[in-house]
Amino acid sequence: MPEFTWSSGSLVLAFAGGDNDPVRLCSMLPRGGADGPAETDQPLVELSAFGHGRFPGGFRHVDTVLGRSLRYVGHDVEGDRLTVRQHEPTLGLDVRSVVETTSPDSVRTWTEVTRTAGQGEGDVVLDFVSSFATGAVLPDSGAEVEDLDLVAGANDWVAESRWSTRPLREVGLARIDRELQHHAPRSRYHLTNRGSWSTGEALPTAVVTSRSSDYAMGFQVEHNGPWLHEIGETRTSLYVLASGPTDAEHQWSVRLTAGETFVTPAVGVAVVRGGADDAFGTLTAHRRGIRRQREADLSLPVVFNDYMNTLMGDPTTAKLIPLIEAAGKVGVDIFCIDAGWYADGTWWDSVGEWLPAADRFPGGLEEVLTAITDRGMAAGLWLEPEVIGVNSPLARTLPEEAFFSRGGIRLAEHGRHLLDLRHPAARGHVTAVVDRLVEGYGATFIKMDCNTMTGPGSDRGGIAPGHGLLEHNRVLLDWIDEIQARHPALLIESCASGAMRMDYATLSRLHLQSTSDQQDPVMYAPIAAAAPASILPEQAGNWAYPRTGTSTELFTLSLVNGVLGRMYLSGYLNVMTPAELALVQDAVAAHRALLPTLATSTPFWPLGLPGWEDGWVALGLRDADGGHLSVWRRPGAGAIVRLPVPHLRGTDVAVDAHFPRALDGWTADWDAAEGVLRVTVDDSIPADVASARVLRLTPA
Repeated sequence: MPEFTWSSGSLVLAFAGGDNDPVRLCSMLPRGGADGPAETDQPLVELSAFGHGRFPGGFRHVDTVLGRSLRYVGHDVEGDRLTVRQHEPTLGLDVRSVVETTSPDSVRTWTEVTRTAGQGEGDVVLDFVSSFATGAVLPDSGAEVEDLDLVAGANDWVAESRWSTRPLREVGLARIDRELQHHAPRSRYHLTNRGSWSTGEALPTAVVTSRSSDYAMGFQVEHNGPWLHEIGETRTSLYVLASGPTDAEHQWSVRLTAGETFVTPAVGVAVVRGGADDAFGTLTAHRRGIRRQREADLSLPVVFNDYMNTLMGDPTTAKLIPLIEAAGKVGVDIFCIDAGWYADGTWWDSVGEWLPAADRFPGGLEEVLTAITDRGMAAGLWLEPEVIGVNSPLARTLPEEAFFSRGGIRLAEHGRHLLDLRHPAARGHVTAVVDRLVEGYGATFIKMDCNTMTGPGSDRGGIAPGHGLLEHNRVLLDWIDEIQARHPALLIESCASGAMRMDYATLSRLHLQSTSDQQDPVMYAPIAAAAPASILPEQAGNWAYPRTGTSTELFTLSLVNGVLGRMYLSGYLNVMTPAELALVQDAVAAHRALLPTLATSTPFWPLGLPGWEDGWVALGLRDADGGHLSVWRRPGAGAIVRLPVPHLRGTDVAVDAHFPRALDGWTADWDAAEGVLRVTVDDSIPADVASARVLRLTPA
């Protein structure tokens, strides 16, 4: 095959191969940078099938026999898209690697596998296909694995976005003498997520950085179900591989007949000259590039939700009316009634019909919704459309085929069955529910939750359970597209027990993402600060739930959590003192002042991504006029912190209080020569008191 290059924005991708070798992506660097490694034996695509595994065998998803047997057929360029075509002769597979430009320094890539009609014998059952694979990871030919760090994130209920930075040698890549052993190392780093929560245990985004040069590679799997990251070494290079579900980790496989095509989930990839912040900044641009933004999404409303630290799933007319009146006075755009509006008593395992509870609303739900609109707000409702409670009447009336099952037995987890949206009855039910909420009740905002993780998937129809889940996931995305086309003014929030479904297959479509269910505002600080590493600032729905009667500092911190991002307000506003309400109004106004530039801002972290127990936490949003900086001091931290802001080094900067209106016990001094902001908290705020401020940085 001829060696060839393809440019995507400022990135240059170089491909190579041979008559007896598969295509390899051997360099992927910004234009004008040093050449990448001249030699890599990592194929562009790895794939395996029953009867056609790996050589040598092992746990890794490289060294696949079919991947090694691929041969170049040709490549096509159409606009901002490259397609590399290869053929596998043993099974008669046509394999296409698609790469498209999403931002100046990022691409989106996936793999398409087609069983060629009239070629190969017997059944083909794929059990792994990579979406992205490259040996072009080292920043230059002189770099070593020992120079590289991995930035990756764990995720869990009320403990979301827990990032860490560790050397690759410490995360699992053991150093061996390759020449003495005559083989590549078999060790690997791998990160995976399982089931119907795409981010239930880990985040699908990671960054590889170099300590010896300005270089970072970031990547994210864009799938609303299981996925895999893998990093390891071949004989000649370091490789990065990413995919959707696999047989080994997720019980996924698919049988291909003649003419059938399987398409993998997409992976976004960014390569920059810089560090982790630069990679995350480029992934921010990438996310904006793939987002299917609608006219309704441009509004960026301030939402009040009655759940967190407030009604907690127990709304009634008597409880809601005072909250609605108070929310209307502080400048809220949407009032969302959260869980519980559909059941008269215990409701967890009886949900599914989504009809208003008569005992909760003696005058009807319409009375409450009218109260919302009469005060100048739009109405929102919580909904968990994908589940049917085990004690719901619908669990007995919907057809058996409308539910996830394994071995002919309907699955149940956490008191719920999961609807299989591949079935018309399931899809028809959830569509009718949304139509009724929008057309019957006038809802313009839906908080779409998913609190049930039902394992590997459904094997109904004799397919692998992982493929049943994959098909369901893809129908779910199609259904979301259909619903938003039917109701163009409807805004939908993604929520899954907080942020258990924080992926960009979902978020490329939806308006907002709940970043946590965490109820402690001090513990929320690192979650709010780290959220823009995974999602766009304009989609980061951070709870701000001040509690009346708490100290002014804690009250303020609770609001600071929501200012940089999308404020998701809650709390008993109706019983707050005038001073407390004034502080809430100031926070809403400070948040609104950010909205014109929020969707073009870029996140940065002066202290690095926050550790879960860090005393000082900081998040910045950089915009054309300078930027804003939220700074939290948690109990036990020192009185002084130095915050590097490299993009403003050498510039005179005015530092002002953005929220609250005065720094009150805080001082901030800018050192232009070093590009460092020195923040001090004086003795008027004791060290055991949590405190936070939002600062405005304006270049002179």
